[in-house]
Amino acid sequence: MRDRFTRMALVLALVLLAAFVAEPYVARYLYSSGTPRTVEARGDLAQAEKATIDLFQRVSPSVVHVFAQPAGGRGLTDPEEGGGVQTGTGFVWDEAGHVVTNNHVVQGAGGPIAVRLASGETVPARVVGTAPNYDLAVLRLGRTRSPPPPIAIGTSHDLKVGQPAYAIGNPFGLDQTLTTGVVSALQRRLPTSEGREIADVIQTDAAINPGNSGGPLLDSAGRLIGVNTAIFSPSGASAGIGFSIPVDVVNRVVPQLVANGRMPTPGIGVIAAQEAAAARLGIEGVVVVRTLPGSPAQRAGLRGVDPQTGQIGDIIVGVNGKPVRRLSDLIQALEQTGVGQSVEIAVERQGRTVNVPVNVADTGRALQ
Repeated sequence: MRDRFTRMALVLALVLLAAFVAEPYVARYLYSSGTPRTVEARGDLAQAEKATIDLFQRVSPSVVHVFAQPAGGRGLTDPEEGGGVQTGTGFVWDEAGHVVTNNHVVQGAGGPIAVRLASGETVPARVVGTAPNYDLAVLRLGRTRSPPPPIAIGTSHDLKVGQPAYAIGNPFGLDQTLTTGVVSALQRRLPTSEGREIADVIQTDAAINPGNSGGPLLDSAGRLIGVNTAIFSPSGASAGIGFSIPVDVVNRVVPQLVANGRMPTPGIGVIAAQEAAAARLGIEGVVVVRTLPGSPAQRAGLRGVDPQTGQIGDIIVGVNGKPVRRLSDLIQALEQTGVGQSVEIAVERQGRTVNVPVNVADTGRALQ
């Protein structure tokens, strides 16, 4: 009886083992399909998806790929051939074919510039004007078969942290790339290559990588709210911290570049002390080292450091009732006022505050 039970158990175990070994082959035979699978219906796209798709389809024709050949280059008959070509993004500003991009995209380009449109057509372009203090440049397209539409312009003064943001550009040369994110922060300050600062810069986590420079940052209506210009990244690739020049600044600078080829530099003609030196002395404000000959500051009687004794003269602490804590505050106030206007400068002089009216002049890049 016991032997019979053992034999039955052994047979059952062998059957189970055979079934286990054979199962993949049986399943493959019974369930494998030699024909294409049936596509499952997915229904309508979500409203948010439709909105993003519509935004890209409306705006992307206005976004272009910029190629700039450094001086001594081989030319741009084929922008893809490389050879040290500087590349970036731009967008069409108006129906006259002006394209806005970053100054650093075309800076030092002694050779030709080419622009590839969203349609794939590549056309020559020339620099109309640059504003290094704002990292902006304007190009003019050559003759095109089908002129692209200008981008819609928004405003940056009413942006809110957390609202959606969209970037279209050419990261790493990959044309017409859309990335999404939010407005991460506002009123950032961004140093430029000219030693100045751009105020009210927009911070976003929409992925911005090399090649996105000069491209548009958009709101959910597809309007321009900024020009992507820089990233903060130890690796050089997107780390979720990108910066855009606010469109209200762009909308002030670009018409000047189109009309005059340059942006006036509002100033009063003072040489300011280094901020680090002022901080070491516990001074909050702009220390006037000296005024430039014939400048508005000199004519208004502002006083610099005494060259004989080293005694500090005037410290600028306000403009038109707004506090000035550092040089960038003064520059921003003068830019908002504009060349040809008058401002009231509040200075600390010998322990008391004095208000001095000063005219704002186009001092050029050599003066502050």
